[in-house]
Amino acid sequence: MYKPELINSLKGYDGKKFITDFIAGIIVGIVALPLSIAFAIASGCSPETGLYTAIIAGFCIAAFGGTKCQIGGPTGAFTVIIYAIVNNPSLGVAGLGTATVIAGVLLILLGVFKLGGLVKFIPYTIVIGFTAGIAVTIATGQIGDFFGMHPDFGMKVLEDGSEVQKTITVFGTEYTKMPGTFVGKIGVYAQSLSSIDLYSTIMAVVCLVIIFLWPKVTKKVPGSLIVIILATVVSIILDKATNGSLKVDTIGKMASGADHYKIPNSLPSPSLPDFSISTITTVFPTAVSIAVLAAIESLLSAVVADGMIGAKHDSNNELIGQGIANIASPLFGGLPATGAIARTATNINNGGRTPVAGIVHAIVLMLILIFFGTYVEYVPMPSLAAVLMSVSWNMAGVPAVRTLMKGQKSDTTVLFVTLIITVFVDLTVAIEVGLGFAAFFFIKKMIDVSEVQAQREHIIGGISGTGEQEQLEVPEGVLVYEIEGPLFFGTVRKFEMATERAGVDCKAIILRMRNLIYVDAGGLQALKQCKAACDRKGISIIISGIHTQPYVLMEKTGEADRIGRENIFDNIAGALNRAKEIASSKK
Repeated sequence: MYKPELINSLKGYDGKKFITDFIAGIIVGIVALPLSIAFAIASGCSPETGLYTAIIAGFCIAAFGGTKCQIGGPTGAFTVIIYAIVNNPSLGVAGLGTATVIAGVLLILLGVFKLGGLVKFIPYTIVIGFTAGIAVTIATGQIGDFFGMHPDFGMKVLEDGSEVQKTITVFGTEYTKMPGTFVGKIGVYAQSLSSIDLYSTIMAVVCLVIIFLWPKVTKKVPGSLIVIILATVVSIILDKATNGSLKVDTIGKMASGADHYKIPNSLPSPSLPDFSISTITTVFPTAVSIAVLAAIESLLSAVVADGMIGAKHDSNNELIGQGIANIASPLFGGLPATGAIARTATNINNGGRTPVAGIVHAIVLMLILIFFGTYVEYVPMPSLAAVLMSVSWNMAGVPAVRTLMKGQKSDTTVLFVTLIITVFVDLTVAIEVGLGFAAFFFIKKMIDVSEVQAQREHIIGGISGTGEQEQLEVPEGVLVYEIEGPLFFGTVRKFEMATERAGVDCKAIILRMRNLIYVDAGGLQALKQCKAACDRKGISIIISGIHTQPYVLMEKTGEADRIGRENIFDNIAGALNRAKEIASSKK
């Protein structure tokens, strides 16, 4: 039954808990301000959409989710997907809204049908791979603002006086604006090196250094907030002191020569996105990607939060809360949202222990939008680029990548295949291909570890009365096969090859299954074929030490009756006695 964590947390709630939640909510709200704006700009959207997302989705995730301390809002993981949609002429912001609402519905369905645990089946290597790929993509998108570059996409005057849009050609493809692909961006930047602004570069580098060194001063207030404040103040002072000769791009002046951009001081009126059949069909694959990504990131964040406070979240209720947030956010012009690990950790470190802190965080952002939105316009773009560069570095998970590279080659392959496809192709394709590679390598490992070994003379039985393992003798005319690992479609041939070796002197074959814990339809078919082949040779099949799953499957399919229940034993001693009887009767 769906029950938000907020309701559970309010039982026994008192003034002391409220004060700690209130303080944590204020702090994390201030921390979320620059990040929300930065992620919106990196996604190719207007700055205020990030604030709308943090306010609406942040409130819904706290109020309707299944975790105590989750802080939701826009995150870096979505920037790649969002950028691709909003820069698609046939979709744009309207298509993004449709995809986000559909993703919200899918998340609610995952929670209602209690499928929250399925996210855990996505291999760790894939999660690290696409997270690192997203980090590379985010960092690539910030190169222009970091160095103050201005690719020349302006208008060109022809000889007849008419104007046409300038283009930049990268590997034969012409672009009239910054492309969304990794190769396209790198190519445009490479052709725009002459536009690098020294002042912007110095500001970005200094901001980045401060961000990485600030934790040595204090971890209570993040360095990203400090650099945003300092860079804004310094930029305003230097601009006035030099009469505008030292001027960098700001949020209010998105690019050199552009009109001044005003941040709204209120939420927009709610409106429904486009739900035409053609739009839904077009954006549905993207909606699935948003839903999967939101589920993975939110539940990972919930697990991290559980470890920090010693609690346990409800994954299905959390998915329902995430779904509600992603339906509500685009109605108010917001972006896709999910649980944010860094902001959640900040909340916990500052005393937040219930969803009330997340609600306070959303209210704080709302008040900032209403009363201080105009000051956001003066934040320099190089400082935001530095913040996102640091976010990219943290997302890249370099220590985790190094650890995986020291392990199995198969894990390293899945990691880098997922990373490369995420960067050069698409996140959805990366997850699909990554899962395919992971499944292939898993099947191969299961085949490699499986064994079907023949034992003809002595075998190890159970523990004797003296506490020692018994040495059991294999009767003449009896062959014992020890099956190690699963018996499934990938290992069937090993089983068939082993059992085909039974000679004419063999009267009975014992299949010792003490280390066989799983059989699939292919493995069961192999048992049937083995039984039929042995019947033709006059050889009896005896099974020893069978586990629950294989036995239940044999019961349901009638294979237990075909083999004969008198030939199925839970220990090797009984199976050997039965084999001895059969061998004696066939002499």
